[in-house]
Amino acid sequence: MKIAVRPTVHRAFGLRISSRIPLPELPLNGDGIEGEPADIVIDTAKPDRLREELEACGSNFSFSRAGRRFLFLIPDTAVYCIEDGRTVTVAPLPGADPEKVRVYLLGTCLGALLMFRRVLPLHGSAVAIDGRAYAFLGDSGIGKSTLAAAFVGMGHRLVSDDVVAVSCAEDGTPVVMPSYPQQKLWRESLEGLGIASGPYRPIYQETEKFAVPAGSRFSSDPIPLAGVFELAISNRGKIAVRRLSNLERLRVILMHTYRNWLIPRLGLADWHFRTAASVSSRVKVCQLQRPLEGFTARRLAAAIIRIAGEGEQGQ
Repeated sequence: MKIAVRPTVHRAFGLRISSRIPLPELPLNGDGIEGEPADIVIDTAKPDRLREELEACGSNFSFSRAGRRFLFLIPDTAVYCIEDGRTVTVAPLPGADPEKVRVYLLGTCLGALLMFRRVLPLHGSAVAIDGRAYAFLGDSGIGKSTLAAAFVGMGHRLVSDDVVAVSCAEDGTPVVMPSYPQQKLWRESLEGLGIASGPYRPIYQETEKFAVPAGSRFSSDPIPLAGVFELAISNRGKIAVRRLSNLERLRVILMHTYRNWLIPRLGLADWHFRTAASVSSRVKVCQLQRPLEGFTARRLAAAIIRIAGEGEQGQ
């Protein structure tokens, strides 16, 4: 795996990230102050010692040192170690595919790191509408990224794709920290949106899924979260919006937290519940149902814009 002699400094999720592993997906921290310390430091190590530590605990996941250190193994790929919510050590296994190592670094590893730093990672995409962020959550393959791409095509800005990082301001206002200017879109979505797939790089082992840069249509500043839409399949075969009760709103946030199976392992169940309850009480949460068949992204976007224009936060 290629390792840089000197680290490169990036900006993502509101964090200054220094990494010796090349991360072409992340924007460079061009506006940083020279000598400014990094929030996150990513380095590499040989896997032997970390594997021994995991084998001693009898699991592919280890949480130790008074809640300061979390290790996990992805077979045939790497051992990852997060310490103090600041240091990430990546130990690639022999013969590991470098792109796969990076996929888990920017996915599961970053999700756990955000939790360490008490930032709520939601599994979805987010766009900016009239200066406020709206997140689309749901199961894998439900159309979250496609919906966000439809908004980008309509002139709105992408805030995040795959992981929506929500931090709470001092007054409790939920704020989305922008991720990085890239989306992951299936070939079918590109075709439905009228985007040629030729120039884009396929995602690891997903020959029909591509990394699509957002370019100038990326919102690089933190933005208040105003609404959450849970995407679901309509039993009636048509687009419908359902307002959710307080309990259902909480369920949406709890269920669609990114890698939520990590939460009890990290000892963060109480924090997760309190944060999810606070977020769900402060923003508009709806279920947006769509037909199973047909390309409906633009129609769904129109429904969201209509609801966003009603201006009723938390209802």
